[in-house]
Amino acid sequence: MDFDTIPTTIPMLGTPGIPTPIQQWQKDHQRHFVSDDDQVVIDVHEKALARIFQAGEMPSVFELAGPREQIYFDPSKLKCALVTCGGLCPGLNGIIRSVVLELFYGYGVRNIYGIRYGLQGFIPRYGHGVVELTPAAVGDIIRKGGSFLGSSRGPQDVGEIVDCLERMNIRALFMVGGDGTLMAATRIADTILERGLKISVVGIPKTIDNDIYMVSRSFGFDTAVDVATQSIRAAHNEAKGYPNGIGLIKLMGRYSGFIAATAALAQQDVNFVLIPEVDFDMDGPDGFMETLERRMADKGHAVIVVAEGAGQRFFRDAEKRRDASGNIRLNDIGLFLKEAIVNHFKARKTDISIKYIDPSYMIRSLPANSNDHVFCSFLGRSAVHAAMAGKTKLLIGHWNNHFVHVPMAASAGKRKQVSPDGRLWQSVLGSTGQGMLRNI
Repeated sequence: MDFDTIPTTIPMLGTPGIPTPIQQWQKDHQRHFVSDDDQVVIDVHEKALARIFQAGEMPSVFELAGPREQIYFDPSKLKCALVTCGGLCPGLNGIIRSVVLELFYGYGVRNIYGIRYGLQGFIPRYGHGVVELTPAAVGDIIRKGGSFLGSSRGPQDVGEIVDCLERMNIRALFMVGGDGTLMAATRIADTILERGLKISVVGIPKTIDNDIYMVSRSFGFDTAVDVATQSIRAAHNEAKGYPNGIGLIKLMGRYSGFIAATAALAQQDVNFVLIPEVDFDMDGPDGFMETLERRMADKGHAVIVVAEGAGQRFFRDAEKRRDASGNIRLNDIGLFLKEAIVNHFKARKTDISIKYIDPSYMIRSLPANSNDHVFCSFLGRSAVHAAMAGKTKLLIGHWNNHFVHVPMAASAGKRKQVSPDGRLWQSVLGSTGQGMLRNI
């Protein structure tokens, strides 16, 4: 990865000139503020840094997230809006709550509005009202799954969205969503700048698949791995409980297999992991079916984890369909594998007992676990600090164990994936012993 080409500059609406109010309620403590000069090196590998310094250059860096001593917006006059978009994910309510609490108690902002049902909430013809967000309204929402504000998929007219922001006199917009939402946020921020408006747009990356580019971890991922691990445990018990038992679990991961790979390592009862980044053959001496057959003959049971985006090349002749957001609807690799396994062993006159588990929607709609609650709190509060300082067209990312400001241009439209040569996948191969599953 060429980190030198990654944009790192964060646009500003103007020069911050208002002392932050958050120092007023920390009278007994020295509040730690950060400045734009506090930065996190993107590439921390020693050889890369040595090469940069030997050339007399400086490494690429991200701004450190956190409260600034001087802010841009007057909290007493500021109106903020928050919207959640796309699929559900554990932690959405934690993000909403942390943003509201930091605005209200940290900065004294009293006009905070929740936009209902994603980007549809900005468009008049849908008729979705807004929600006034207060500490009382969001106090216990982290106990619940889903999104307190609701969500929706599909593009909406950017001009109409900005028109709504102007009508409501919104000056800080927090957008929580995945890659599609971040691309929409980029277009919204560009339109705002073209109109000469002073509106901060801050993205909070949301993807249960953990595939946001230049973000090392996204909220909801920890919870997803937790629940996926329980599914693996159940599948393993089912497989061992019957002669020739097979447990097959389909997990989330349209284009990236982070959940499947990480959950397999967490439980280490898995014999096969299939992910989108690593191709496999179904047939042939070293293909999946023959390798599974050898495993069954040797141990009498097997556990298989497949990410939803794996093996899509086996559906080349299928009709291409798209969802409301324009994403290609994936063919069901889980059911495909189940049928293929049943037919394979039936042809060999071998009885098997196969149990198929798909916990995807249960995982998406559950409340976050404790680790994700803490993570969401940091993300939400960091987003507020960035907006209050007058920064825009950025997302809050986690990089090299720090919360940082990532320009939307560095992330939107790109995707992080499991490296076949990286430590994660090599550890999976070592744990499962599955081999390459290719006839090479």
